[in-house]
Amino acid sequence: MQFKRVKKNINGILLLDKPLGFSSNQALQRVKRLLQAAKAGHTGTLDPLATGLLPLCFGEATKFAHYLTDADKTYHATMKLGITTATGDAEGEVLKTLPVNVTSNQFDEACRKFVGVINQVPPMYSALKHEGKALYEYAREGVEIERKVRTVTIHAIEVLSFAGDVAEIKVTCTKGTYIRTLAEDIGAHLGCGAHLIGLRRTATANYVIAETITLEAFEALSSEERLAKLAPPETAVDYLPSVILDADSAFYLMQGQAVWRSGNIPVGLLRLYDERNVFLGLGEQQSDGKIAPKRLMQQVNN
Repeated sequence: MQFKRVKKNINGILLLDKPLGFSSNQALQRVKRLLQAAKAGHTGTLDPLATGLLPLCFGEATKFAHYLTDADKTYHATMKLGITTATGDAEGEVLKTLPVNVTSNQFDEACRKFVGVINQVPPMYSALKHEGKALYEYAREGVEIERKVRTVTIHAIEVLSFAGDVAEIKVTCTKGTYIRTLAEDIGAHLGCGAHLIGLRRTATANYVIAETITLEAFEALSSEERLAKLAPPETAVDYLPSVILDADSAFYLMQGQAVWRSGNIPVGLLRLYDERNVFLGLGEQQSDGKIAPKRLMQQVNN
């Protein structure tokens, strides 16, 4: 007789250092099984060849996952100049090999040209969907799909090292930026081409790589120790201003009603807490001065 595994209502965020060779979803499913969690989601896809910070949201934390998906990211990328590939990374077929006659100053200057608001064409080898099918599936069939140009912002590019035909850069950017495409575009600007040979995400919103745990280390923990590694759901939005509501206001807010709060309330989204410092969810100040509920945690018991 086969027994069905009991799913647990687990709330929190695990900051995983995604291992090489795992898709984001494979890493998520592995951790979800370890926690026996009923509900889970990840926050921004990392390619199998990329490693690094992947926040995994469980239970109530999934309500705030898109704030992490939409947040700025930082990457440590390693580029190989002089070679272009079909995928823009080391996994793809080599398309062209060119001599590299690039100085450190020329590379620095090329990187500076891509800081700011830029346009990117998403690569064919990506998980973007066309008519319900991932672009990489078309690419594997030899079919080229026209992609819309997207606008992204590169906040900063720091050159960490440059040694002839290999360079390491630190990139801070908005969501939806393809670092593979950035590497290819820098290579094209230099006239020698380039592709990625390494990519590691080191920051997402307020989370940094030093706070992560590897999958191997997480698997070695006991059930209690695994739960202790989860950050509270509100850490996903702790960059937002916070407001404490009195008991009556907290009660009516949790019923879905807009509530008054005296004092100088910041405009925009707010983290809301009750007098016990229990996180209630997100609200937003309306034009009439009331705070309207936007995304609430499950009903808090008194």
